[in-house]
Amino acid sequence: MPDTATATAGTDDARTHADVVRDLTSRWPEHRVAPSLGRIAALTELLGDPQHSYPVIHVTGTNGKGSTAAMIESLLRAAGLRTGRFTSPHLTSLTERIAIDGEPIADDRFDEVWGELEPYVAIVDERRIDGVSCTFFEIVTAMAFAAFADAPVDVAVVEVGLGGTWDATNVADAGVAVITPIDLDHTHLLGSTVAEIAREKAGIIKPGAHAILAGQPLEAAQVLLERCAEVGALPQREGIDFGVLGRQLAVDGQLVRLNGAEGPVEDVFVPLHGAHQASNAGIALAAVEAFLGLKALNPDVVREGFAQVTVPGRLEVVRRSPTVLLDAAHNPHGASAAVAAIGEAFDLNPLVGVVGVMGDKDVRGVLEALEPALTSVVVTQVASSSRGLPAEELGELAAEVFGAERVTVAPRLDDALDVAVGLAEDQGVGSPGVLVSGSVVLVGEARSLLVAQKSDAKGSAGTPDPGEEDDPDDDWDPLEADLGGDEPTDEEREAWT
Repeated sequence: MPDTATATAGTDDARTHADVVRDLTSRWPEHRVAPSLGRIAALTELLGDPQHSYPVIHVTGTNGKGSTAAMIESLLRAAGLRTGRFTSPHLTSLTERIAIDGEPIADDRFDEVWGELEPYVAIVDERRIDGVSCTFFEIVTAMAFAAFADAPVDVAVVEVGLGGTWDATNVADAGVAVITPIDLDHTHLLGSTVAEIAREKAGIIKPGAHAILAGQPLEAAQVLLERCAEVGALPQREGIDFGVLGRQLAVDGQLVRLNGAEGPVEDVFVPLHGAHQASNAGIALAAVEAFLGLKALNPDVVREGFAQVTVPGRLEVVRRSPTVLLDAAHNPHGASAAVAAIGEAFDLNPLVGVVGVMGDKDVRGVLEALEPALTSVVVTQVASSSRGLPAEELGELAAEVFGAERVTVAPRLDDALDVAVGLAEDQGVGSPGVLVSGSVVLVGEARSLLVAQKSDAKGSAGTPDPGEEDDPDDDWDPLEADLGGDEPTDEEREAWT
C-alpha cells in the first residue's frame, strides 16, 4: 500500500473506534447496490492493487458461503498457510469481517487501516464515479484487501457480499472460484429466476480458474458450466468430481467421509450439524485441493482443519436447559436446511421459535419452512436495522401460517427470548428448546444477549439467562455497542446491516 504518512498527518488521534464505525456506516449501505466496479477499481488502483499481491479463493452462492469460507480458511491454516478471510455480514462487530489467521483484526488495527485509506477514499469520492461516492461495502472491501497485503497473508478467502459480477470483491482475480448452492434471494437486485441469479454469481469465475461447483438446480448448473466454457475455467462438480461419500451423527457434529483428490478421506469430524454442512465440507476440501494444484491434502491435516472450524450463528448452541439454538437462516432454502438438521441432530420437544426478519425477504417462505419444526413461535423485530419488519406485521403473517393460537408477539428481542424460554419450559415434557432464526442481524443481537462478550465458545449450562442481565438494555443492540453506546441514526442502521 502507498506511503500514507503525509496523507494522514492531519488525522485526529483522538478519534475513537466508535467514530470510525460512524464514519463508515454513514455511507451508502451494502444492501442498496450501486452496480459498478468503477469506484472500487479506482480506489484499489490508488492503493497499488493490494488484492493482486496474494492468491485469492473467491466464494459466492445463495446459502453456505460463510460456513464454506470458514472451512476453507481452517484447512489452509492447518496446512501451515497464513490466511486472510473477508466475510459479510457480521454478527456483532464490524471487525469480524476482516480476519487474519482466523482472528478478527483488533479495533485499533481496523481504525488504523481506515485512517490509511481515508485520504484515498476522499480522492475517489470527489470523482463521483457513476454519480455515487464510495459505498460502505466498497470501503470495507478495500480495507480487507489492504490489511491482507500488509499482514502479509499467503492466501485470502474472500466471500462475495451480494451476487458476484458487480460485487466489490470482484476486482480480485481468483484462481479458485467457489459457487455454493444457488436459490432465490435478493430477487429485486439479482433477478427473478435461478438462472438470472446464477448468471450474476458466475461473474466471479475468471479465465483459467478452477470453478468448484456445489450441487445446483439444473438451470443454475447450465449457466455456470456455460461460463466455465466461455472463459476456459476448469469446473469441478459436486457428486461427480468431489463430494460426501458418507456421514453419521456424532456428539456436537458429524463424522464424514469425503472424496478427495486422491481418494476417500475417512473419519473427518465436522463440528457442525446437518447434511448441508457436510456438503459444505466437501466443497471446502475441493477448493483447497484445487488451490494446491489438485494435490491431495494429508488426511491428518484435513481432520485437523475441519475439527477446528467455528461458525457462530449456524445452529449454534448458546444455552442448555432449555437448549437455545441460533441459526442465521434468512431465506426459505436456508430455513429448510436448518429444520432438517435440527430434526436429525436434536431431539427437542417442544421447540419454540423466536423469529425476526428483514422486510425485503421472502417472509412467508421463511415462516412456512420453519412451521413444521416449531411448536409455537414468538415473533420479534430486528432492532439494529431500519429494514427489520415490524413485529406486529410479522405477527399477522405468522398467524396465517401457524394459526393465531401458536403465535406470540414481543417486539423487543430480550422480551421475546424470555417468553420463548418460558413457553418451552412450561410445555416441555422431554427436552425443550428455543430456536432463534430469520435474520443474520437478529442472530447477532441474540448473541450479544446470550453469549459472553469475550468468549466464542459454543455455549454451556453456565451461559446466563436473558433475565440475568444487570441492565436489560446493556449491549443488546450490537450497533449501539459498536458506536460506543450512542443511539444510531436510521442511515447508520442501514449501512451496518
